[in-house]
Parts: sequence; C-alpha cells; structure tokens
Amino acid sequence: MKLRAKVTKIYDRIIDITTLLAGILVIFLMLSVGLEVTLRYFFGSPTSWVVEVAGYILLYIPFLVAAWVLKREGHVRMDLVLNQLSPKTQSLVNAITSVIGAIICFVLTWFGVKATLYFIGYQTPTILMVPKSIIIVIIPVGSLLLFIQFLRRTYSYLRSWRIAEEEEMPIEKPEVRL
Repeated sequence: MKLRAKVTKIYDRIIDITTLLAGILVIFLMLSVGLEVTLRYFFGSPTSWVVEVAGYILLYIPFLVAAWVLKREGHVRMDLVLNQLSPKTQSLVNAITSVIGAIICFVLTWFGVKATLYFIGYQTPTILMVPKSIIIVIIPVGSLLLFIQFLRRTYSYLRSWRIAEEEEMPIEKPEVRL
C-alpha cells in the first residue's frame, strides 16, 4: 500500500472518530439537559454543572464534525450560479473556494494554537474551574482537520478540472499517407 493511501486511510479514520465523539457528546448533552430540566422543575434541585458543560459541548461539536461534513460535501453553499457553469468551470471555482477555505482554516489553526498555549495554567472563573486551554484546544484541532480536508478537496477539484480540460481538447486525426 502506498504511503499516500495509508495517510489518507488514517486521516479518514480520525475524522470518523471525531464524528463519533461528537455524536456521543450530542447524546450526553441531550440526556444531561433532560436531567437538568427534570431535577429543576419536578424536584426543585437543579444541578450546578449542566449549563456550563453544555456550553463547552456546543463549542466542541461543530469543530469535531466540520471536516467530516466537508468530505461529504454537506456544507451549505450557494449553487444557483455555480450550476449554470460548465463542469470544468465549476471544478475551477470549487478549487478556488477550497483554497480560500484552507487559508482561513490555517490561520484559525495558527491562532488557535497560540491562544491554547497562552491560556495554559488559567482556569475559568466558574463552579467547575475548567482549564481554559482544555476548552479552546478543540479550535486548532478541528481547524487543522478542516484545513487538511480543504486541501484534499482542492486536489480533487483540480484533478477533475484537468480531466475536463483534456476532454475538451480536440483529438487530432492522424495524417493518412498513401
């Protein structure tokens, strides 16, 4: 197996695992909020941690699933104009927007790493006193995964653009000599 195929398989496994983790977090969030509502309104004894943890989970979920959604082309996009273009032009436009997305994700990863390192040792001034770096570490991690997926998407669209370009080239007939 080629190195590129192995790396691709590992990356795909990583984004599948992060998506599974996000699903587990959604289930935990649903159950804990249900518990909070039940305890608050039926027993008059609310928990002190659910609202805080729910906020952290709501930060984690989008960063855990964004690369997986992009891999499946599931992000919302305006394709009214794009669908009017030729397949070759569509591939080029999609490649350009993927490069822009990759640049944005790279910048977000860079500053996310800097912020995470800056907040090491600081805690939130809340009941749980969670280290801030644990809360925001998901930003550079999720952005890095999304950056890689945008690069993969760019490569895919550039390949389809080249294939469409080759198909548009007229085939020269060989000269027949007698």
